Amino acid sequence: MFNEAEALPALVSRLRPVLEGLGAPYELVAVDDGSTDATGELLAAFRLGWPELRVIGLRRNSGHQAALTAGLDRAAGAYVVSLDADLQDPPEKIPEMLALARAEGLDIVYGIRADRASDTGFKRWTAGLYYRLVRRLAGPSVPAQAGDFRLLSRAAVEALKALPDQQRVYRLLVPWLGFPSGRVTYERAPRTAGRSKYPLGRMIRLAVDSVTGFSAAPLRLATWLGGFAFLVCLGLMVYTLSAHVLDHTVPGWTSLFTGVLFIGAVQLICVGLLGEYVARIYTALQNRPTYFVGHDTAEQAEQTAPRR
Repeated sequence: MFNEAEALPALVSRLRPVLEGLGAPYELVAVDDGSTDATGELLAAFRLGWPELRVIGLRRNSGHQAALTAGLDRAAGAYVVSLDADLQDPPEKIPEMLALARAEGLDIVYGIRADRASDTGFKRWTAGLYYRLVRRLAGPSVPAQAGDFRLLSRAAVEALKALPDQQRVYRLLVPWLGFPSGRVTYERAPRTAGRSKYPLGRMIRLAVDSVTGFSAAPLRLATWLGGFAFLVCLGLMVYTLSAHVLDHTVPGWTSLFTGVLFIGAVQLICVGLLGEYVARIYTALQNRPTYFVGHDTAEQAEQTAPRR
């Protein structure tokens, strides 16, 4: 969660009864992604009367996928469900997810958005475009309209933790595992309070990370563009030589500039695409952590517990 102080009371009022109604021990790991509002203070207050609540505060805002990584790294349950704090994904579906996973021996249960009427037309259009793109690049194993509301078994969590990826996109990594999976559908609700933490810029960044982190298709696109540009250049050379032989060598500045600009544009596109991959290699070689934990209430409790 990031700056979700307005949504927290509603989240707690709906999530706690669901978890306590499971009839099994549970732990709620709340990852505070460097919030600057009262999110941290509210979590501390809720924890006073809710011992199952564990708060992990990151030292700075690290981003949605990095916060998910922090939660998965430290969650200890036999099953782990990831849920955003805005209540657009209903926590009431968690028992259904758990029952399906246990009944059919599944490692993954996706929450599928059957209805996105609460989203704006632009958000629905861009989301549809994103899922069509990633399904074409990564294959049909990527469920359409599946966000980060999902259940994972301990085996799936450990497999994800073992992956070396730095810039993770779990919407693609989880299906890539190929573990037995099922689906639970629901209607996506409007945001409970506050404003969206996924503006257009972050949506574009997620799409770029999805494409460059999970497919070599852009490199192949650069190859095809380079081949097409080469053929165009050959055509222009044949045309120029023919005009010279026929003594039709009237200066043609338009065609010259058009050819130069076209070739320059293709080169820039290719360099940009290659740069994306070089940047990812550079990031992987640096091996910098994607998040920094400021405090973990579970570790603090262990340190303050009386020694026998």
